[in-house]
Amino acid sequence: MQQPIHVMSEIGKLKTVMLHRPGKEIENVYPAILERMLVDDIPYLPIAQQEHDLFAKTLRETGTEVLYLEDLLAESLTSHQEKEAFLETIITESNIGPGPVHDGLLAALLDLPPRKMVDKVIAGVRKDEIKTAHTSLAELAEERDYPFYLDPMPNVYFTRDQQACIGDGLTINRMAFKARRRESLFMEYIINHHPRFAGEQINIWRNRYAKGRLEGGDELVLNDHVLAIGISQRTSAKAITELAESLFAHSNYDTIVAIHIPHNHAMMHLDTVFTMINYDQFTVHPAILSDQGHIDAFVMHPAKDGEIAITHERDLQQVLKQVLNKSSIDLIPTGGGDPIIAPREQWNDGSNTLAIAPGEVITYDRNYVSNELLREHGILVHEIRSSELSRGRGGPRCMSCPLVREDI
Repeated sequence: MQQPIHVMSEIGKLKTVMLHRPGKEIENVYPAILERMLVDDIPYLPIAQQEHDLFAKTLRETGTEVLYLEDLLAESLTSHQEKEAFLETIITESNIGPGPVHDGLLAALLDLPPRKMVDKVIAGVRKDEIKTAHTSLAELAEERDYPFYLDPMPNVYFTRDQQACIGDGLTINRMAFKARRRESLFMEYIINHHPRFAGEQINIWRNRYAKGRLEGGDELVLNDHVLAIGISQRTSAKAITELAESLFAHSNYDTIVAIHIPHNHAMMHLDTVFTMINYDQFTVHPAILSDQGHIDAFVMHPAKDGEIAITHERDLQQVLKQVLNKSSIDLIPTGGGDPIIAPREQWNDGSNTLAIAPGEVITYDRNYVSNELLREHGILVHEIRSSELSRGRGGPRCMSCPLVREDI
């Protein structure tokens, strides 16, 4: 029987993937809360949904089973007890303590069927939807004009970040910013309660309650024993060290390459500037490399007595050749390295390619310079429409959480 989670590489043929189809949460975002929601723009939902449906269709047509996070979560919350425990955590993590607001939210959401309840939690709950007495000074004074009790979650369709599969296990992540931390609760319930996963003894390499930020966009599974992780705006060195300790002690992973990238919004994760697309080929945004092609990389291995040995390297190509045992590495520059085209296409996730098989990727159609360059390097490129999805600042890799890949 196929294991429910099995990801030994970035490039093995993609067999099962988890997506989230954008919903009402997108329409619950308005200009005054863009920064609070960690978004730059507001996609037009009907077109975003059409584009996402075409993304899912492309995946299915290339042989991938597509599962939806919202379906899996609803199927995990079939009993009153599970629904209530889930909602209690969501409400608490939304900074709502005991009182009329808590009770009104709990009662209203418990009254919904599981799938509608899940949709509502993701979409957010407005104050005018819940009848309750105003008893909070903050609500009466500081936040009386704020329309939500439960904030919307417009970033959920980037399913890569809340969790990431490594080998036969996964990390369920503590997200960097408060606006996204509730999202990883979904996978915790799916793993513990969904019949596809519950009882399968799936390894949790690091859970959502650990201190130190970690997000899946920084986690790249290079092969069955080598992991690359970005030290980024969203993932800390502390979290990488803790993950290394867990993997080295309980899995076959013996090498982690921690790559230090600029800590800014445009390059928030490693996969926004660097992705693996074939055995020896990678996309890379040239802005992360020096004129000599160098970047700070820290290679981690287990040492005796549970210690970790770390070497500081600068030559990314040489590091990749060494850890992957390759004679050469092909780094394909986003936008061809052009000083205008490269940052433009990186901003629109030209580096955020999703490999669905060795040398076969899905990309946004708007990054036509990068896409043509990939083809010149022998890569099979499937383009998907991107006028609205790209406004969320994430590409095909960000929008997908691989659960099962074939071994390479």
